[in-house]
Order: sequence, then C-alpha cells, then structure tokens
Amino acid sequence: MNIVVFGAGGRAGRQAVAEARRRGHQVTAVVRDPAGHGDLGDVRVVAGDVTDPASIERAAAGHDAAISAAADLSVAPHDFFTASARALSTGLAKAGVPRLVVVGLASVLPGASGAPLMDEPGYPNEYRAFYLGHAAGLDELRTCDLDWAYVAPAGDFDHGGTRVGRYLLADHGDMTSRITYADFAIALLDEVEAPRHHRAAISIREA
Repeated sequence: MNIVVFGAGGRAGRQAVAEARRRGHQVTAVVRDPAGHGDLGDVRVVAGDVTDPASIERAAAGHDAAISAAADLSVAPHDFFTASARALSTGLAKAGVPRLVVVGLASVLPGASGAPLMDEPGYPNEYRAFYLGHAAGLDELRTCDLDWAYVAPAGDFDHGGTRVGRYLLADHGDMTSRITYADFAIALLDEVEAPRHHRAAISIREA
C-alpha cells in the first residue's frame, strides 16, 4: 500500500513509519521541516501542515490510507486538534484517500466506570486542556464522512520498553496500562491494512 503519515517526526509517527516499512508498504512521511528528519529511513519525506486542507491534499494524493500522529504544542490544543480534524477530513477527501487512522489519547475514552478516563477519581489532570483538545478533535471526526479509526493506548506509552510484537484490544481505559510505541504502531497498521473499526474509537493495551 501507499501510506501517508502526518506527524511522522514524533515518537508515535516514527514508529508508524517504521512498522509500515517493515511490512513492505511505501510511505510518505509528512513533517513540518524535512531538513530535520533525515533519519526516517527509505521513505519520501515532505513538508506539510496538518491544519491546512490544501497541504494535506498535496501530500496525500495517490495514497491508499493516512495515519495522523500530529501534534503541535505551540498551539492551543482545542484549536490545533479541531483544525487538524477538519483539515484532514477535507484534504483527504479531495485527495481520494478513504481511510484515516488517528493516534488518540486514553483520557478522552471511557474508563471502567463508563465515564471518560480523565473524569475518574485519581486521574492526573495537569494536562486537562490537552485532553479536552483531543476530545474536541474526536468530536470533529464524528461529523466527517471519512472512514476513520481513533486508536488510543488504554493508559499511556511505555517510553523505554522494547517491542513485543503484539497487543490487545482493551475493554476500557486503564491508567495503569503501558504499551510501547512500537507495539502500538502494530495496531495502527493493522487498522490500515485490514480495518476492523469504522468511524469508531478504540483502546489498545499491552499483551
């Protein structure tokens, strides 16, 4: 497949690129500044703005699916995630790309109580504005016509762990769960290659 990865320079984006190449796919890695990402491997690296529909359309033309792992901490989270969701839905549709897989956050998905994980007792909320921005972006996705999947770790990422090579679907968010970026990327590529979840949000946990 031809897969375009937005936010390819970040930790989740890099692992998505690596997993796609491991499976033999052709990858276009979209970053803000290609000059700073010469270490992404044998992929096409292009400049792009995930909040600009025209930029997305140019980068995504001729691709079969898109992954978005983009974030911009210099912009208010609500503004960034809503703008990027709208731009992706518009730009990918114009480029004829039918499938979008988005890297999400556990905090906005249901915990064991059924309430959003970020509202459960004891959940750390020092980054609540970031959580709410993600939630607003997910709400924007729900209004678009693309076939999308919002994939979140059940808890958080294990930043130092090694690739196990498998993962599990989680019944709900769990703040104690940790999965490596490499194993999380397996789930992203599975949803690209053989989509099981359509216009839905899911949680992924360690195996």
